Amino acid sequence: MPVVGKGVEEIRIRTQDAYRVFYIAKFEEAIYVLHVFQKKTQKTSQKDIEQGQQRYQNLLQQRREQP
Repeated sequence: MPVVGKGVEEIRIRTQDAYRVFYIAKFEEAIYVLHVFQKKTQKTSQKDIEQGQQRYQNLLQQRREQP
């Protein structure tokens, strides 16, 4: 999901409903789950994309601030 951030991937889970997981696994210390949500339409909502983008930016900021 490059629209969310560089290196962000998406897992699609399909049951009777559809779910998505945005995560990033490019850092050595952890896999970070940025956003998990249930999809109700074919297109991913702008709100969910923005939520993932904000959490991605927050993660990058936290990593810059750590010694």
